Amino acid sequence: MQFSVFSGYLQDFEAISSRLEITARLAELFGELEKAETPQACYLLQGQLLPPYHNLELQVSIKTGMKALGQILAETQTEPEANQTLFGDPNIEAGTDEVEARYKALGDLGQVAAEVIGTYRRQFTKARKIDPLSIQQVYKQLWEIAQDNGKESQQRKLTKFVGLLSTVDELSAKFIVRITLGRLRLGFSDQTIIDALSWAQTGGKGEREALELAYQKKADIGLLAQAYLAEKNPEARAKALQHYEVEVGVPVIPALCQRLNSAAEMIEKMGTVYAEPKYDGLRVQMHLDVRDSEHPKIHTFTRNLEESSAMFPELASAVSELKCKRCILDAEAIGYDPQTGKLLPFQQTMQRKRKHGIEEMSQQIPVRFYVFDVLTVDGEELIEKPLSDRKKVLDTLFEDSATFYHSPVLETADAEVLHKFHEDQLAAGLEGVVVKQASAAYQSGRKGWSWVKMKEEEGTRGKLADTIDAIVMGYYKGRGKRAQFGLGAFLVGVLDPDQNKVLTIAKIGTGITEKDLTRLKQSCDALAVSAKPIPYVVDRALEPDVWCQPNVVVEIAADELTNSPLHSAEIALRFPRLVSFREDKSWQDATTLAEVQHLQELFLEKAK
Repeated sequence: MQFSVFSGYLQDFEAISSRLEITARLAELFGELEKAETPQACYLLQGQLLPPYHNLELQVSIKTGMKALGQILAETQTEPEANQTLFGDPNIEAGTDEVEARYKALGDLGQVAAEVIGTYRRQFTKARKIDPLSIQQVYKQLWEIAQDNGKESQQRKLTKFVGLLSTVDELSAKFIVRITLGRLRLGFSDQTIIDALSWAQTGGKGEREALELAYQKKADIGLLAQAYLAEKNPEARAKALQHYEVEVGVPVIPALCQRLNSAAEMIEKMGTVYAEPKYDGLRVQMHLDVRDSEHPKIHTFTRNLEESSAMFPELASAVSELKCKRCILDAEAIGYDPQTGKLLPFQQTMQRKRKHGIEEMSQQIPVRFYVFDVLTVDGEELIEKPLSDRKKVLDTLFEDSATFYHSPVLETADAEVLHKFHEDQLAAGLEGVVVKQASAAYQSGRKGWSWVKMKEEEGTRGKLADTIDAIVMGYYKGRGKRAQFGLGAFLVGVLDPDQNKVLTIAKIGTGITEKDLTRLKQSCDALAVSAKPIPYVVDRALEPDVWCQPNVVVEIAADELTNSPLHSAEIALRFPRLVSFREDKSWQDATTLAEVQHLQELFLEKAK
């Protein structure tokens, strides 16, 4: 497929707000793709070159993008001679200044690229014949830009970027620039792509569940699409999905918790359970391959599938303690004070997430991995087995050490015993308990009642049963004392996955420290856009001064939830306050509207 045709689809997706329409249009696209280009097309739809767990960045800044466009724009202001090269002697500085001015006016360098390349193509079409590039040709050039590192790499990236942009049409340039800068964000999730794959093969969502189960085992949408779309026969497709198995090195979609606030209700819904302490740590899925003991392969992934192994250098030596050659472990990483052994809060553990000084920080804030599940061992897939069987396997894999700990477990079918265990965890300064059904398979996502959490004392009143992970949608400029920070309040929302929308739930302007104000503004400014993102549903009275793309997730506490005619969630947080930034969560991991509605039900029940 020509990249210009692919860009036409991207343009359509940008203009469509209906998830159903997007799904149907995506299905059309999948029907036109060649097998070899399917993975690349899927990654580009996500605004990336590889799945998120690879953490591959093109490392092309807005400044570099403006220089590239400035160089092209400068040439359009010279005589269009057939023998003139792109790197002749145009006034590049003046061109870059004009590009910067246009960018400030439009707030979208992709749109600026479309204008510049449009002018360039009209002027040089006759002088320079340009053959259309395919998806794979554009992908290859972007890949070369991403892989170019080392001395003077920024200049080489600039040269390659200019070369690419000068050989495409204006619509392609628009989306190439957005992809390169990480600003594509079409507003649909992997789930929408999964729906579209089923639609492309069956004309409906009949095979959605099988696709979703396969993707949960191995979260690589490109590989899944390629394997699935290659088979036209239903039996062959079913077989292809069955062989799409867990693979060490590719993350499994993690299991997440539902919310309940009663031990009695948990036992009623789940029967015999395993209860474990809920730590204020970083969820870590460990993929360990120690077949070559001198060069072990170690990958860790956060709950939003980001590769995080650089945060944990101690694993290189600790993996020798494992009694297996290859495995996937599910754990919680918690920093602790090396002097007292006291566990540290999440934000201190997250100080390990840095580019430099990681070894030094690992000494200042050592971590323990509280391991609570095992998903595969030495080629045997365990996720379909009951938790009780997985726990037995886990017990054989290692002894407690300075790095690996078995998470303390209570097995019970007695609500009173569970209630007492929960209170004990709160008294110990932990967040409460996670309760898991002993007979349940490993179920990715937040579905069913196989995992639930309880984070406060039963019967307490005057606050919500849990915090909310909200999406920052934009901010309001500061006034008075906050004028110096440029941010006085911010707007947050929750996710409505059924409608593919982000709905407002609170405007937060109190209880924010100066440090958090500065950090929040920096994060939002890096994601600022000139117009309201398509998934957002916001009343005019709440529109912020600065919109930002959905990428910043914050943990919010509140005293209660009330019905609201102003907020698009139709529910508002009362006395909301910022608890923490959740760098470990993507916007698609945010609290959903259904979860907020359930929290409101729990609050109303407690208030009776």
